[in-house]
Parts: sequence; C-alpha cells; structure tokens
Amino acid sequence: MMLSSVSSIHVADDTFVAASPDLVARQFQDRADWSRWWPDLSVTVQENRGDKGVRWRVGDSLDGTMEVWLEPVLDGTMIHYFLHAEPARQTPLTFPELAQANRAWRVTGRAMAFEVKFRAEQGRRPGEPAVSSATSG
Repeated sequence: MMLSSVSSIHVADDTFVAASPDLVARQFQDRADWSRWWPDLSVTVQENRGDKGVRWRVGDSLDGTMEVWLEPVLDGTMIHYFLHAEPARQTPLTFPELAQANRAWRVTGRAMAFEVKFRAEQGRRPGEPAVSSATSG
C-alpha cells in the first residue's frame, strides 16, 4: 500500500539560534545564499513572513515546497526547516536511493541552519546572552 499524500523527500529539522528572530530572518534575505545552500534547486518565494520565516516553491532536481519557520524560544529563535518534495526524474527511486536522498537533503538543511546560526550569533560564546538587534550593531 502506498501513501499518496506523503512526499518521497520529507525533511523536518530544528536548530536553536541564540539570536533574536529579526536577526535570524535577515540571514535568509540574500538570494545568493539560497543558490549556495541549495545549488540543485530553483527556489521561488511563495510567502515571505518576515521575522517568522519564508516559504518557497522548489524546482529542478526536486518538485515541491520548502519552509523555514522562525519561532521565538526563550531568549533566541528556533529554526524549523521543512522540505516536502518529489524527485524530478522519470524513473522512480528505489527505497535505498530514497533513503540516501532524504539523508542528503537533511544534511544540506542542517548545514544551512548551522551557517545561519553562526552568522546570527556573531561569535557569541556559550553562556553569554543571546544576540539581539540592539547588541548587533
């Protein structure tokens, strides 16, 4: 039995950033970063939600949707990353190929989230207060 409503590529991941949502949201404004983070995808904004994140439509190697939802948590921001898509190829992927593709897209998403984290936190040391607009100059 096949579930038709479940995407073949289904990634959901979370990363905490010790920085305010507006600072984290700024990290997603440069379209050049999108091309670097997701070089195999064409990425088109479906909805720019400001300091709440971005929803995209993705194409090329995948066909589907991707979202970064930014949630204020404690003194920082939780990045919730979602990718729901189908591989854009004629022949269906085998189960091992799908497992590898999901892993690869999860790793790609995690790399993006950690880059955003390091940039938004601006060298903040563990235990120091979160970075905010007021402290980021």
